[in-house]
Order: sequence, then C-alpha cells, then structure tokens
Amino acid sequence: MANERFIPFRKQDIIEMCSQALTDEKSKLSFEQFCQLLSSVTHFDYHELLESLKNNYAPFDPNTNTQQLKNLSLEQREHCQKVFAENFAEILNAANFEKVTDQDLQEALTEESLFKVRLEVEFDDFEQVVFYRRGESQKSETITSFGGLRKQTINFTNYDRVAVYITFKNKAYFDKKNKQPIGFEPSSTIIKLFQNVPKADLEMLFPNSEVRMRRIDKVIIGASALVGGTVVLVTKLGASIILLAALLSFWLGWRAESVVMTQQHIISFGLGMAVFFGFVFKEWSKFKNRKIKFMKALSDNLYYKNLDNNAGVFHTLIDAAEDEDFKEALIAYTFLLINTQGLTSSELDDLIETWFKDKYNCQLDFEISDALAKLERMQLITIEGDKYQALPLEQAKKHLDQRWDSLFNYR
Repeated sequence: MANERFIPFRKQDIIEMCSQALTDEKSKLSFEQFCQLLSSVTHFDYHELLESLKNNYAPFDPNTNTQQLKNLSLEQREHCQKVFAENFAEILNAANFEKVTDQDLQEALTEESLFKVRLEVEFDDFEQVVFYRRGESQKSETITSFGGLRKQTINFTNYDRVAVYITFKNKAYFDKKNKQPIGFEPSSTIIKLFQNVPKADLEMLFPNSEVRMRRIDKVIIGASALVGGTVVLVTKLGASIILLAALLSFWLGWRAESVVMTQQHIISFGLGMAVFFGFVFKEWSKFKNRKIKFMKALSDNLYYKNLDNNAGVFHTLIDAAEDEDFKEALIAYTFLLINTQGLTSSELDDLIETWFKDKYNCQLDFEISDALAKLERMQLITIEGDKYQALPLEQAKKHLDQRWDSLFNYR
C-alpha cells in the first residue's frame, strides 16, 4: 500500500512541531508571527475558490432555500457544471484526496459487505459518478454470527474520508422509465462526505442503493418455511387434504364410492386452512422484518459515517485544503530555514519524510513539488541552480505583509 500524501496532524500541531525543530529560541516569536501571516494569506487565497464553488453549484443544489434571480439556459447550466467539477477536483487534490479508480469501485461492488448487507445500485440513473478517498489503512474487525456462537476476524481496507460527487440524469429519463425519484431531484448534483468507510461497502454511499436479501438469508428463510409448512400440512391439514382429494376423485369419476362431507369435516377443513394461511403470513412477515432489519443496519451505519452534505461539504473541504497547503508550505520552509546551505528538492523531500518517520512514527509521501511551488509563488525562497534556500524570517514576514497589503489595491 502506497504512502498517503495527507499529513495526519492538526495545523496547530504542525506549527508546534516546526517550532520545536528550530534551535534558536529568539527566533520562535518571529516564527509564530510568520505562521500567522502565512495562515492569513493562505486563507484568503481559498476564499475566491470557495465563492466560485458556491456560485456554480447553486443551479444544482437540491437543498437551496434561496430564489433564483434568473433562469439559466442549458448552455449556461452546462458551463456552471463544468467549472464546478473542475474547482471541486482542484479542492480535493489540494486536500490530498485520491480519486477512487473504476477498478476499486468494481472490487467494492463484488466483495461481500462487512455489515452482511447486500445492496444493488441502478447506475443508469447517474450522469456522472466520482468517488474520492483520503487516509487508506488496513483494519480488522470481529464479526459474530449464529447468535454469537461463531466469531470471525475479517481484515479489510478502510478509508478515513470518502467524498462522493454524483449528478443525476434529467427528468425526461425518469419519466421514460416511469420511475419516481425518491430523495433526490432529476438533474441535481449531490455531494456527500463520509468517514471510516470500508472499501467493500462503498456501494452503501450511493443515494439509490436498495437492500436485497443475500442468498444465504433466502436459503435460511426458505428452509424454515419448507419445514414449518410441511409440519402444518401433516399435523393440521393431513386429514382434511385426504378427504378433499377423495371428494375431487369422486367428482372427476376416478372413484366410484361417494364421499360425505359433514359439518364437522367442513369446520375442520376451514380451521386447517386458516392455520395454513396464518403460517404463510407469518413467514412473509419474517421475510419483510429481516429486510427491515438490514435497512436499519444500513441507515444506522450511514448515520454515524456521514459528515456533511452538498454545499456544506465545500466549507469542510476548503478548510482541509487550506490546512494541507499551509502545513506543506510551513514544513518545507522550516527545513530550508534550518539548513542554511540550501537543499535540492529530493534532499528536502527525503529529510522531511525521514523526520516524520523517525520522530513521529508517521510514513507519508510528502508533496515536495507543491510545497516548493507555494513558497516560490509567495517569494519566500530563492533558487540557485538546483538548490532552494529560505529567506530569513524577518525578510519572509515582510514579503507576506506586503502580499497581504496589496490584496485590495484599487488605486
């Protein structure tokens, strides 16, 4: 399993970790001020992207509570959809999410669910489906069955965060199929964010997934119904069935001797049939209750895994992307500040990854190219040949302060 790009430490923790890496105690106050400036500039950089996301998602937001100022043409809606998809992918990449491949999704659909629930998804309902995940790990869980008599330990791949982006087909499609959408609007785009999702259960995140009985459940219910039905037929309806068979044989000319149906026979037969149909209803209810149990297991599971929905996801992802950008830039700058002689890109990358591994027992794939690009864009580093050097703290703070002051230069 490849190392993740995601840095699994809080922003404030990274500031403290980098501060501890500095040997000069006098520079720590200046470093704290530098962090505040860097955080503010990074925050503003993402504000414009957030506004673009909200504006382009508005025509497709199923939860909107505001009125549309004007109706958009089909071409305008398609443009909004395209820009939104591009911005959304950009945010997820900045937040160090990885796109779930088609192969991973197919494997999830074929693997047995960890929660012993079989789901079916109607993929034709979707115009576009994209899954992203962050934080992949191997976990194990003990599953009990047969009333707790059997215990089985299952190893599975778990995703710490999963973002779902789905666009439904238009109203004409659902009208043609004579299908009434439940819980979503045609042509709408839904966005959801989940936590701690086993790879084998990705299909439960689809909005139109339906619970189906597993083969083993059908066998158990069918076997129970067969045995119970046989017992009912033999004990409750045996005599009545023999009598009815004799009567039918006489009517069809297969039997010469007449059959007399007394009132007692009729009452006995009626009671037997009542018992039989009561048994059938009981078994049918058992089937429905088992399905309801599975649906409850699915809804309970999703209740605790759902983090955010639709427009609310933007703020969560923007915050995550902003934090990742800040952490990457700060870590790279700190190690360049410590190594005053300068470092190449690969040397800096190795140094940071080794620092995380040795000191914090954390293996990650540090995004060195992104970090250096941010520092270069903010003019916080200099480049001589293939070596990068950090500007002194005081000079770096001046650059950030000037960048902040020039954000609204309307003269």
